[in-house]
Amino acid sequence: MTGPRHFLIVAHTRRQTALDATAAVCAQLRGAGGIPVIADDQWDALVATEPDLADAARRLGEVTAEDIELTIVLGGDGTILGAAELTRGLPAPLLGVNLGHVGFLAEAEREDLNTTVERVLAHDYTVEERMTLWVRAKVDSEVVFESWALNEVTVEKAERERMLEVVIEVDRRPLSSFGCDGVVMSTPTGSTAYSFSAGGPVVWPSVAALLLVPLSAHALFARPLVVGPESSLAVEILERTEASAVMWCDGRRTFDLPPGARVVVRRSDIPVRLARLHRAPFTDRLVNKFQLSVSGWRGPVDRD
Repeated sequence: MTGPRHFLIVAHTRRQTALDATAAVCAQLRGAGGIPVIADDQWDALVATEPDLADAARRLGEVTAEDIELTIVLGGDGTILGAAELTRGLPAPLLGVNLGHVGFLAEAEREDLNTTVERVLAHDYTVEERMTLWVRAKVDSEVVFESWALNEVTVEKAERERMLEVVIEVDRRPLSSFGCDGVVMSTPTGSTAYSFSAGGPVVWPSVAALLLVPLSAHALFARPLVVGPESSLAVEILERTEASAVMWCDGRRTFDLPPGARVVVRRSDIPVRLARLHRAPFTDRLVNKFQLSVSGWRGPVDRD
């Protein structure tokens, strides 16, 4: 890349640790000739922490999408999901530095911050594409909401005392009807998030698939489902109980659904691009992030 190198910085601005990390990253980038770029809604908080940024950084609206080389995200998985929303459709990949708890989407930890920036400046990373979901909600024949998700789309009951009655559908064919607290429709990336908590399977991100996981369903057949990437999933909210629902996309974008609403989920044409520093298999990530016990393992006798 010729000319000035621009790096978008997205931080959890309500955490002092993230603000301090942002100041350190920006100083290191500037020392190497890089230009930090900051979103308008984070400008005041970050400049208050590092006043020099007012002159040294640029606002996101002042640069074109092609100017951004990479987005560095400082926070937890929620911050990374927010950055994915902010940069939706942009070519620059995201690189997450975990300042939260599990940080499943993050590629580096706080103690590796300096080395991480050095590798970014040296282009020492690979890029991995993660599939996303496209979602549309309709009431009668009217489209009332459209959005997308990296992790999951959920349809949940809006009232604690009243369960939802739903029909689930795969490839435009009805599969089952039951009462429940909700339904999670997930990507493989989201299989270790809400879907995991609801009892869904862990799906390796290299697998192209969509997941459907019922929440507290009152039915004999309410198992988690895994379907192919070209399939469509749908949830219809039956009117007979007069229960309303709320739809969430990645726990960030929400829409209220009345009885009779229909939600359709398919694979989106726009992936999220993640920068990777490590070539370790996904198995190792599971062990490290969930602190799984592997004591006693002696390795395979025969190597394939």
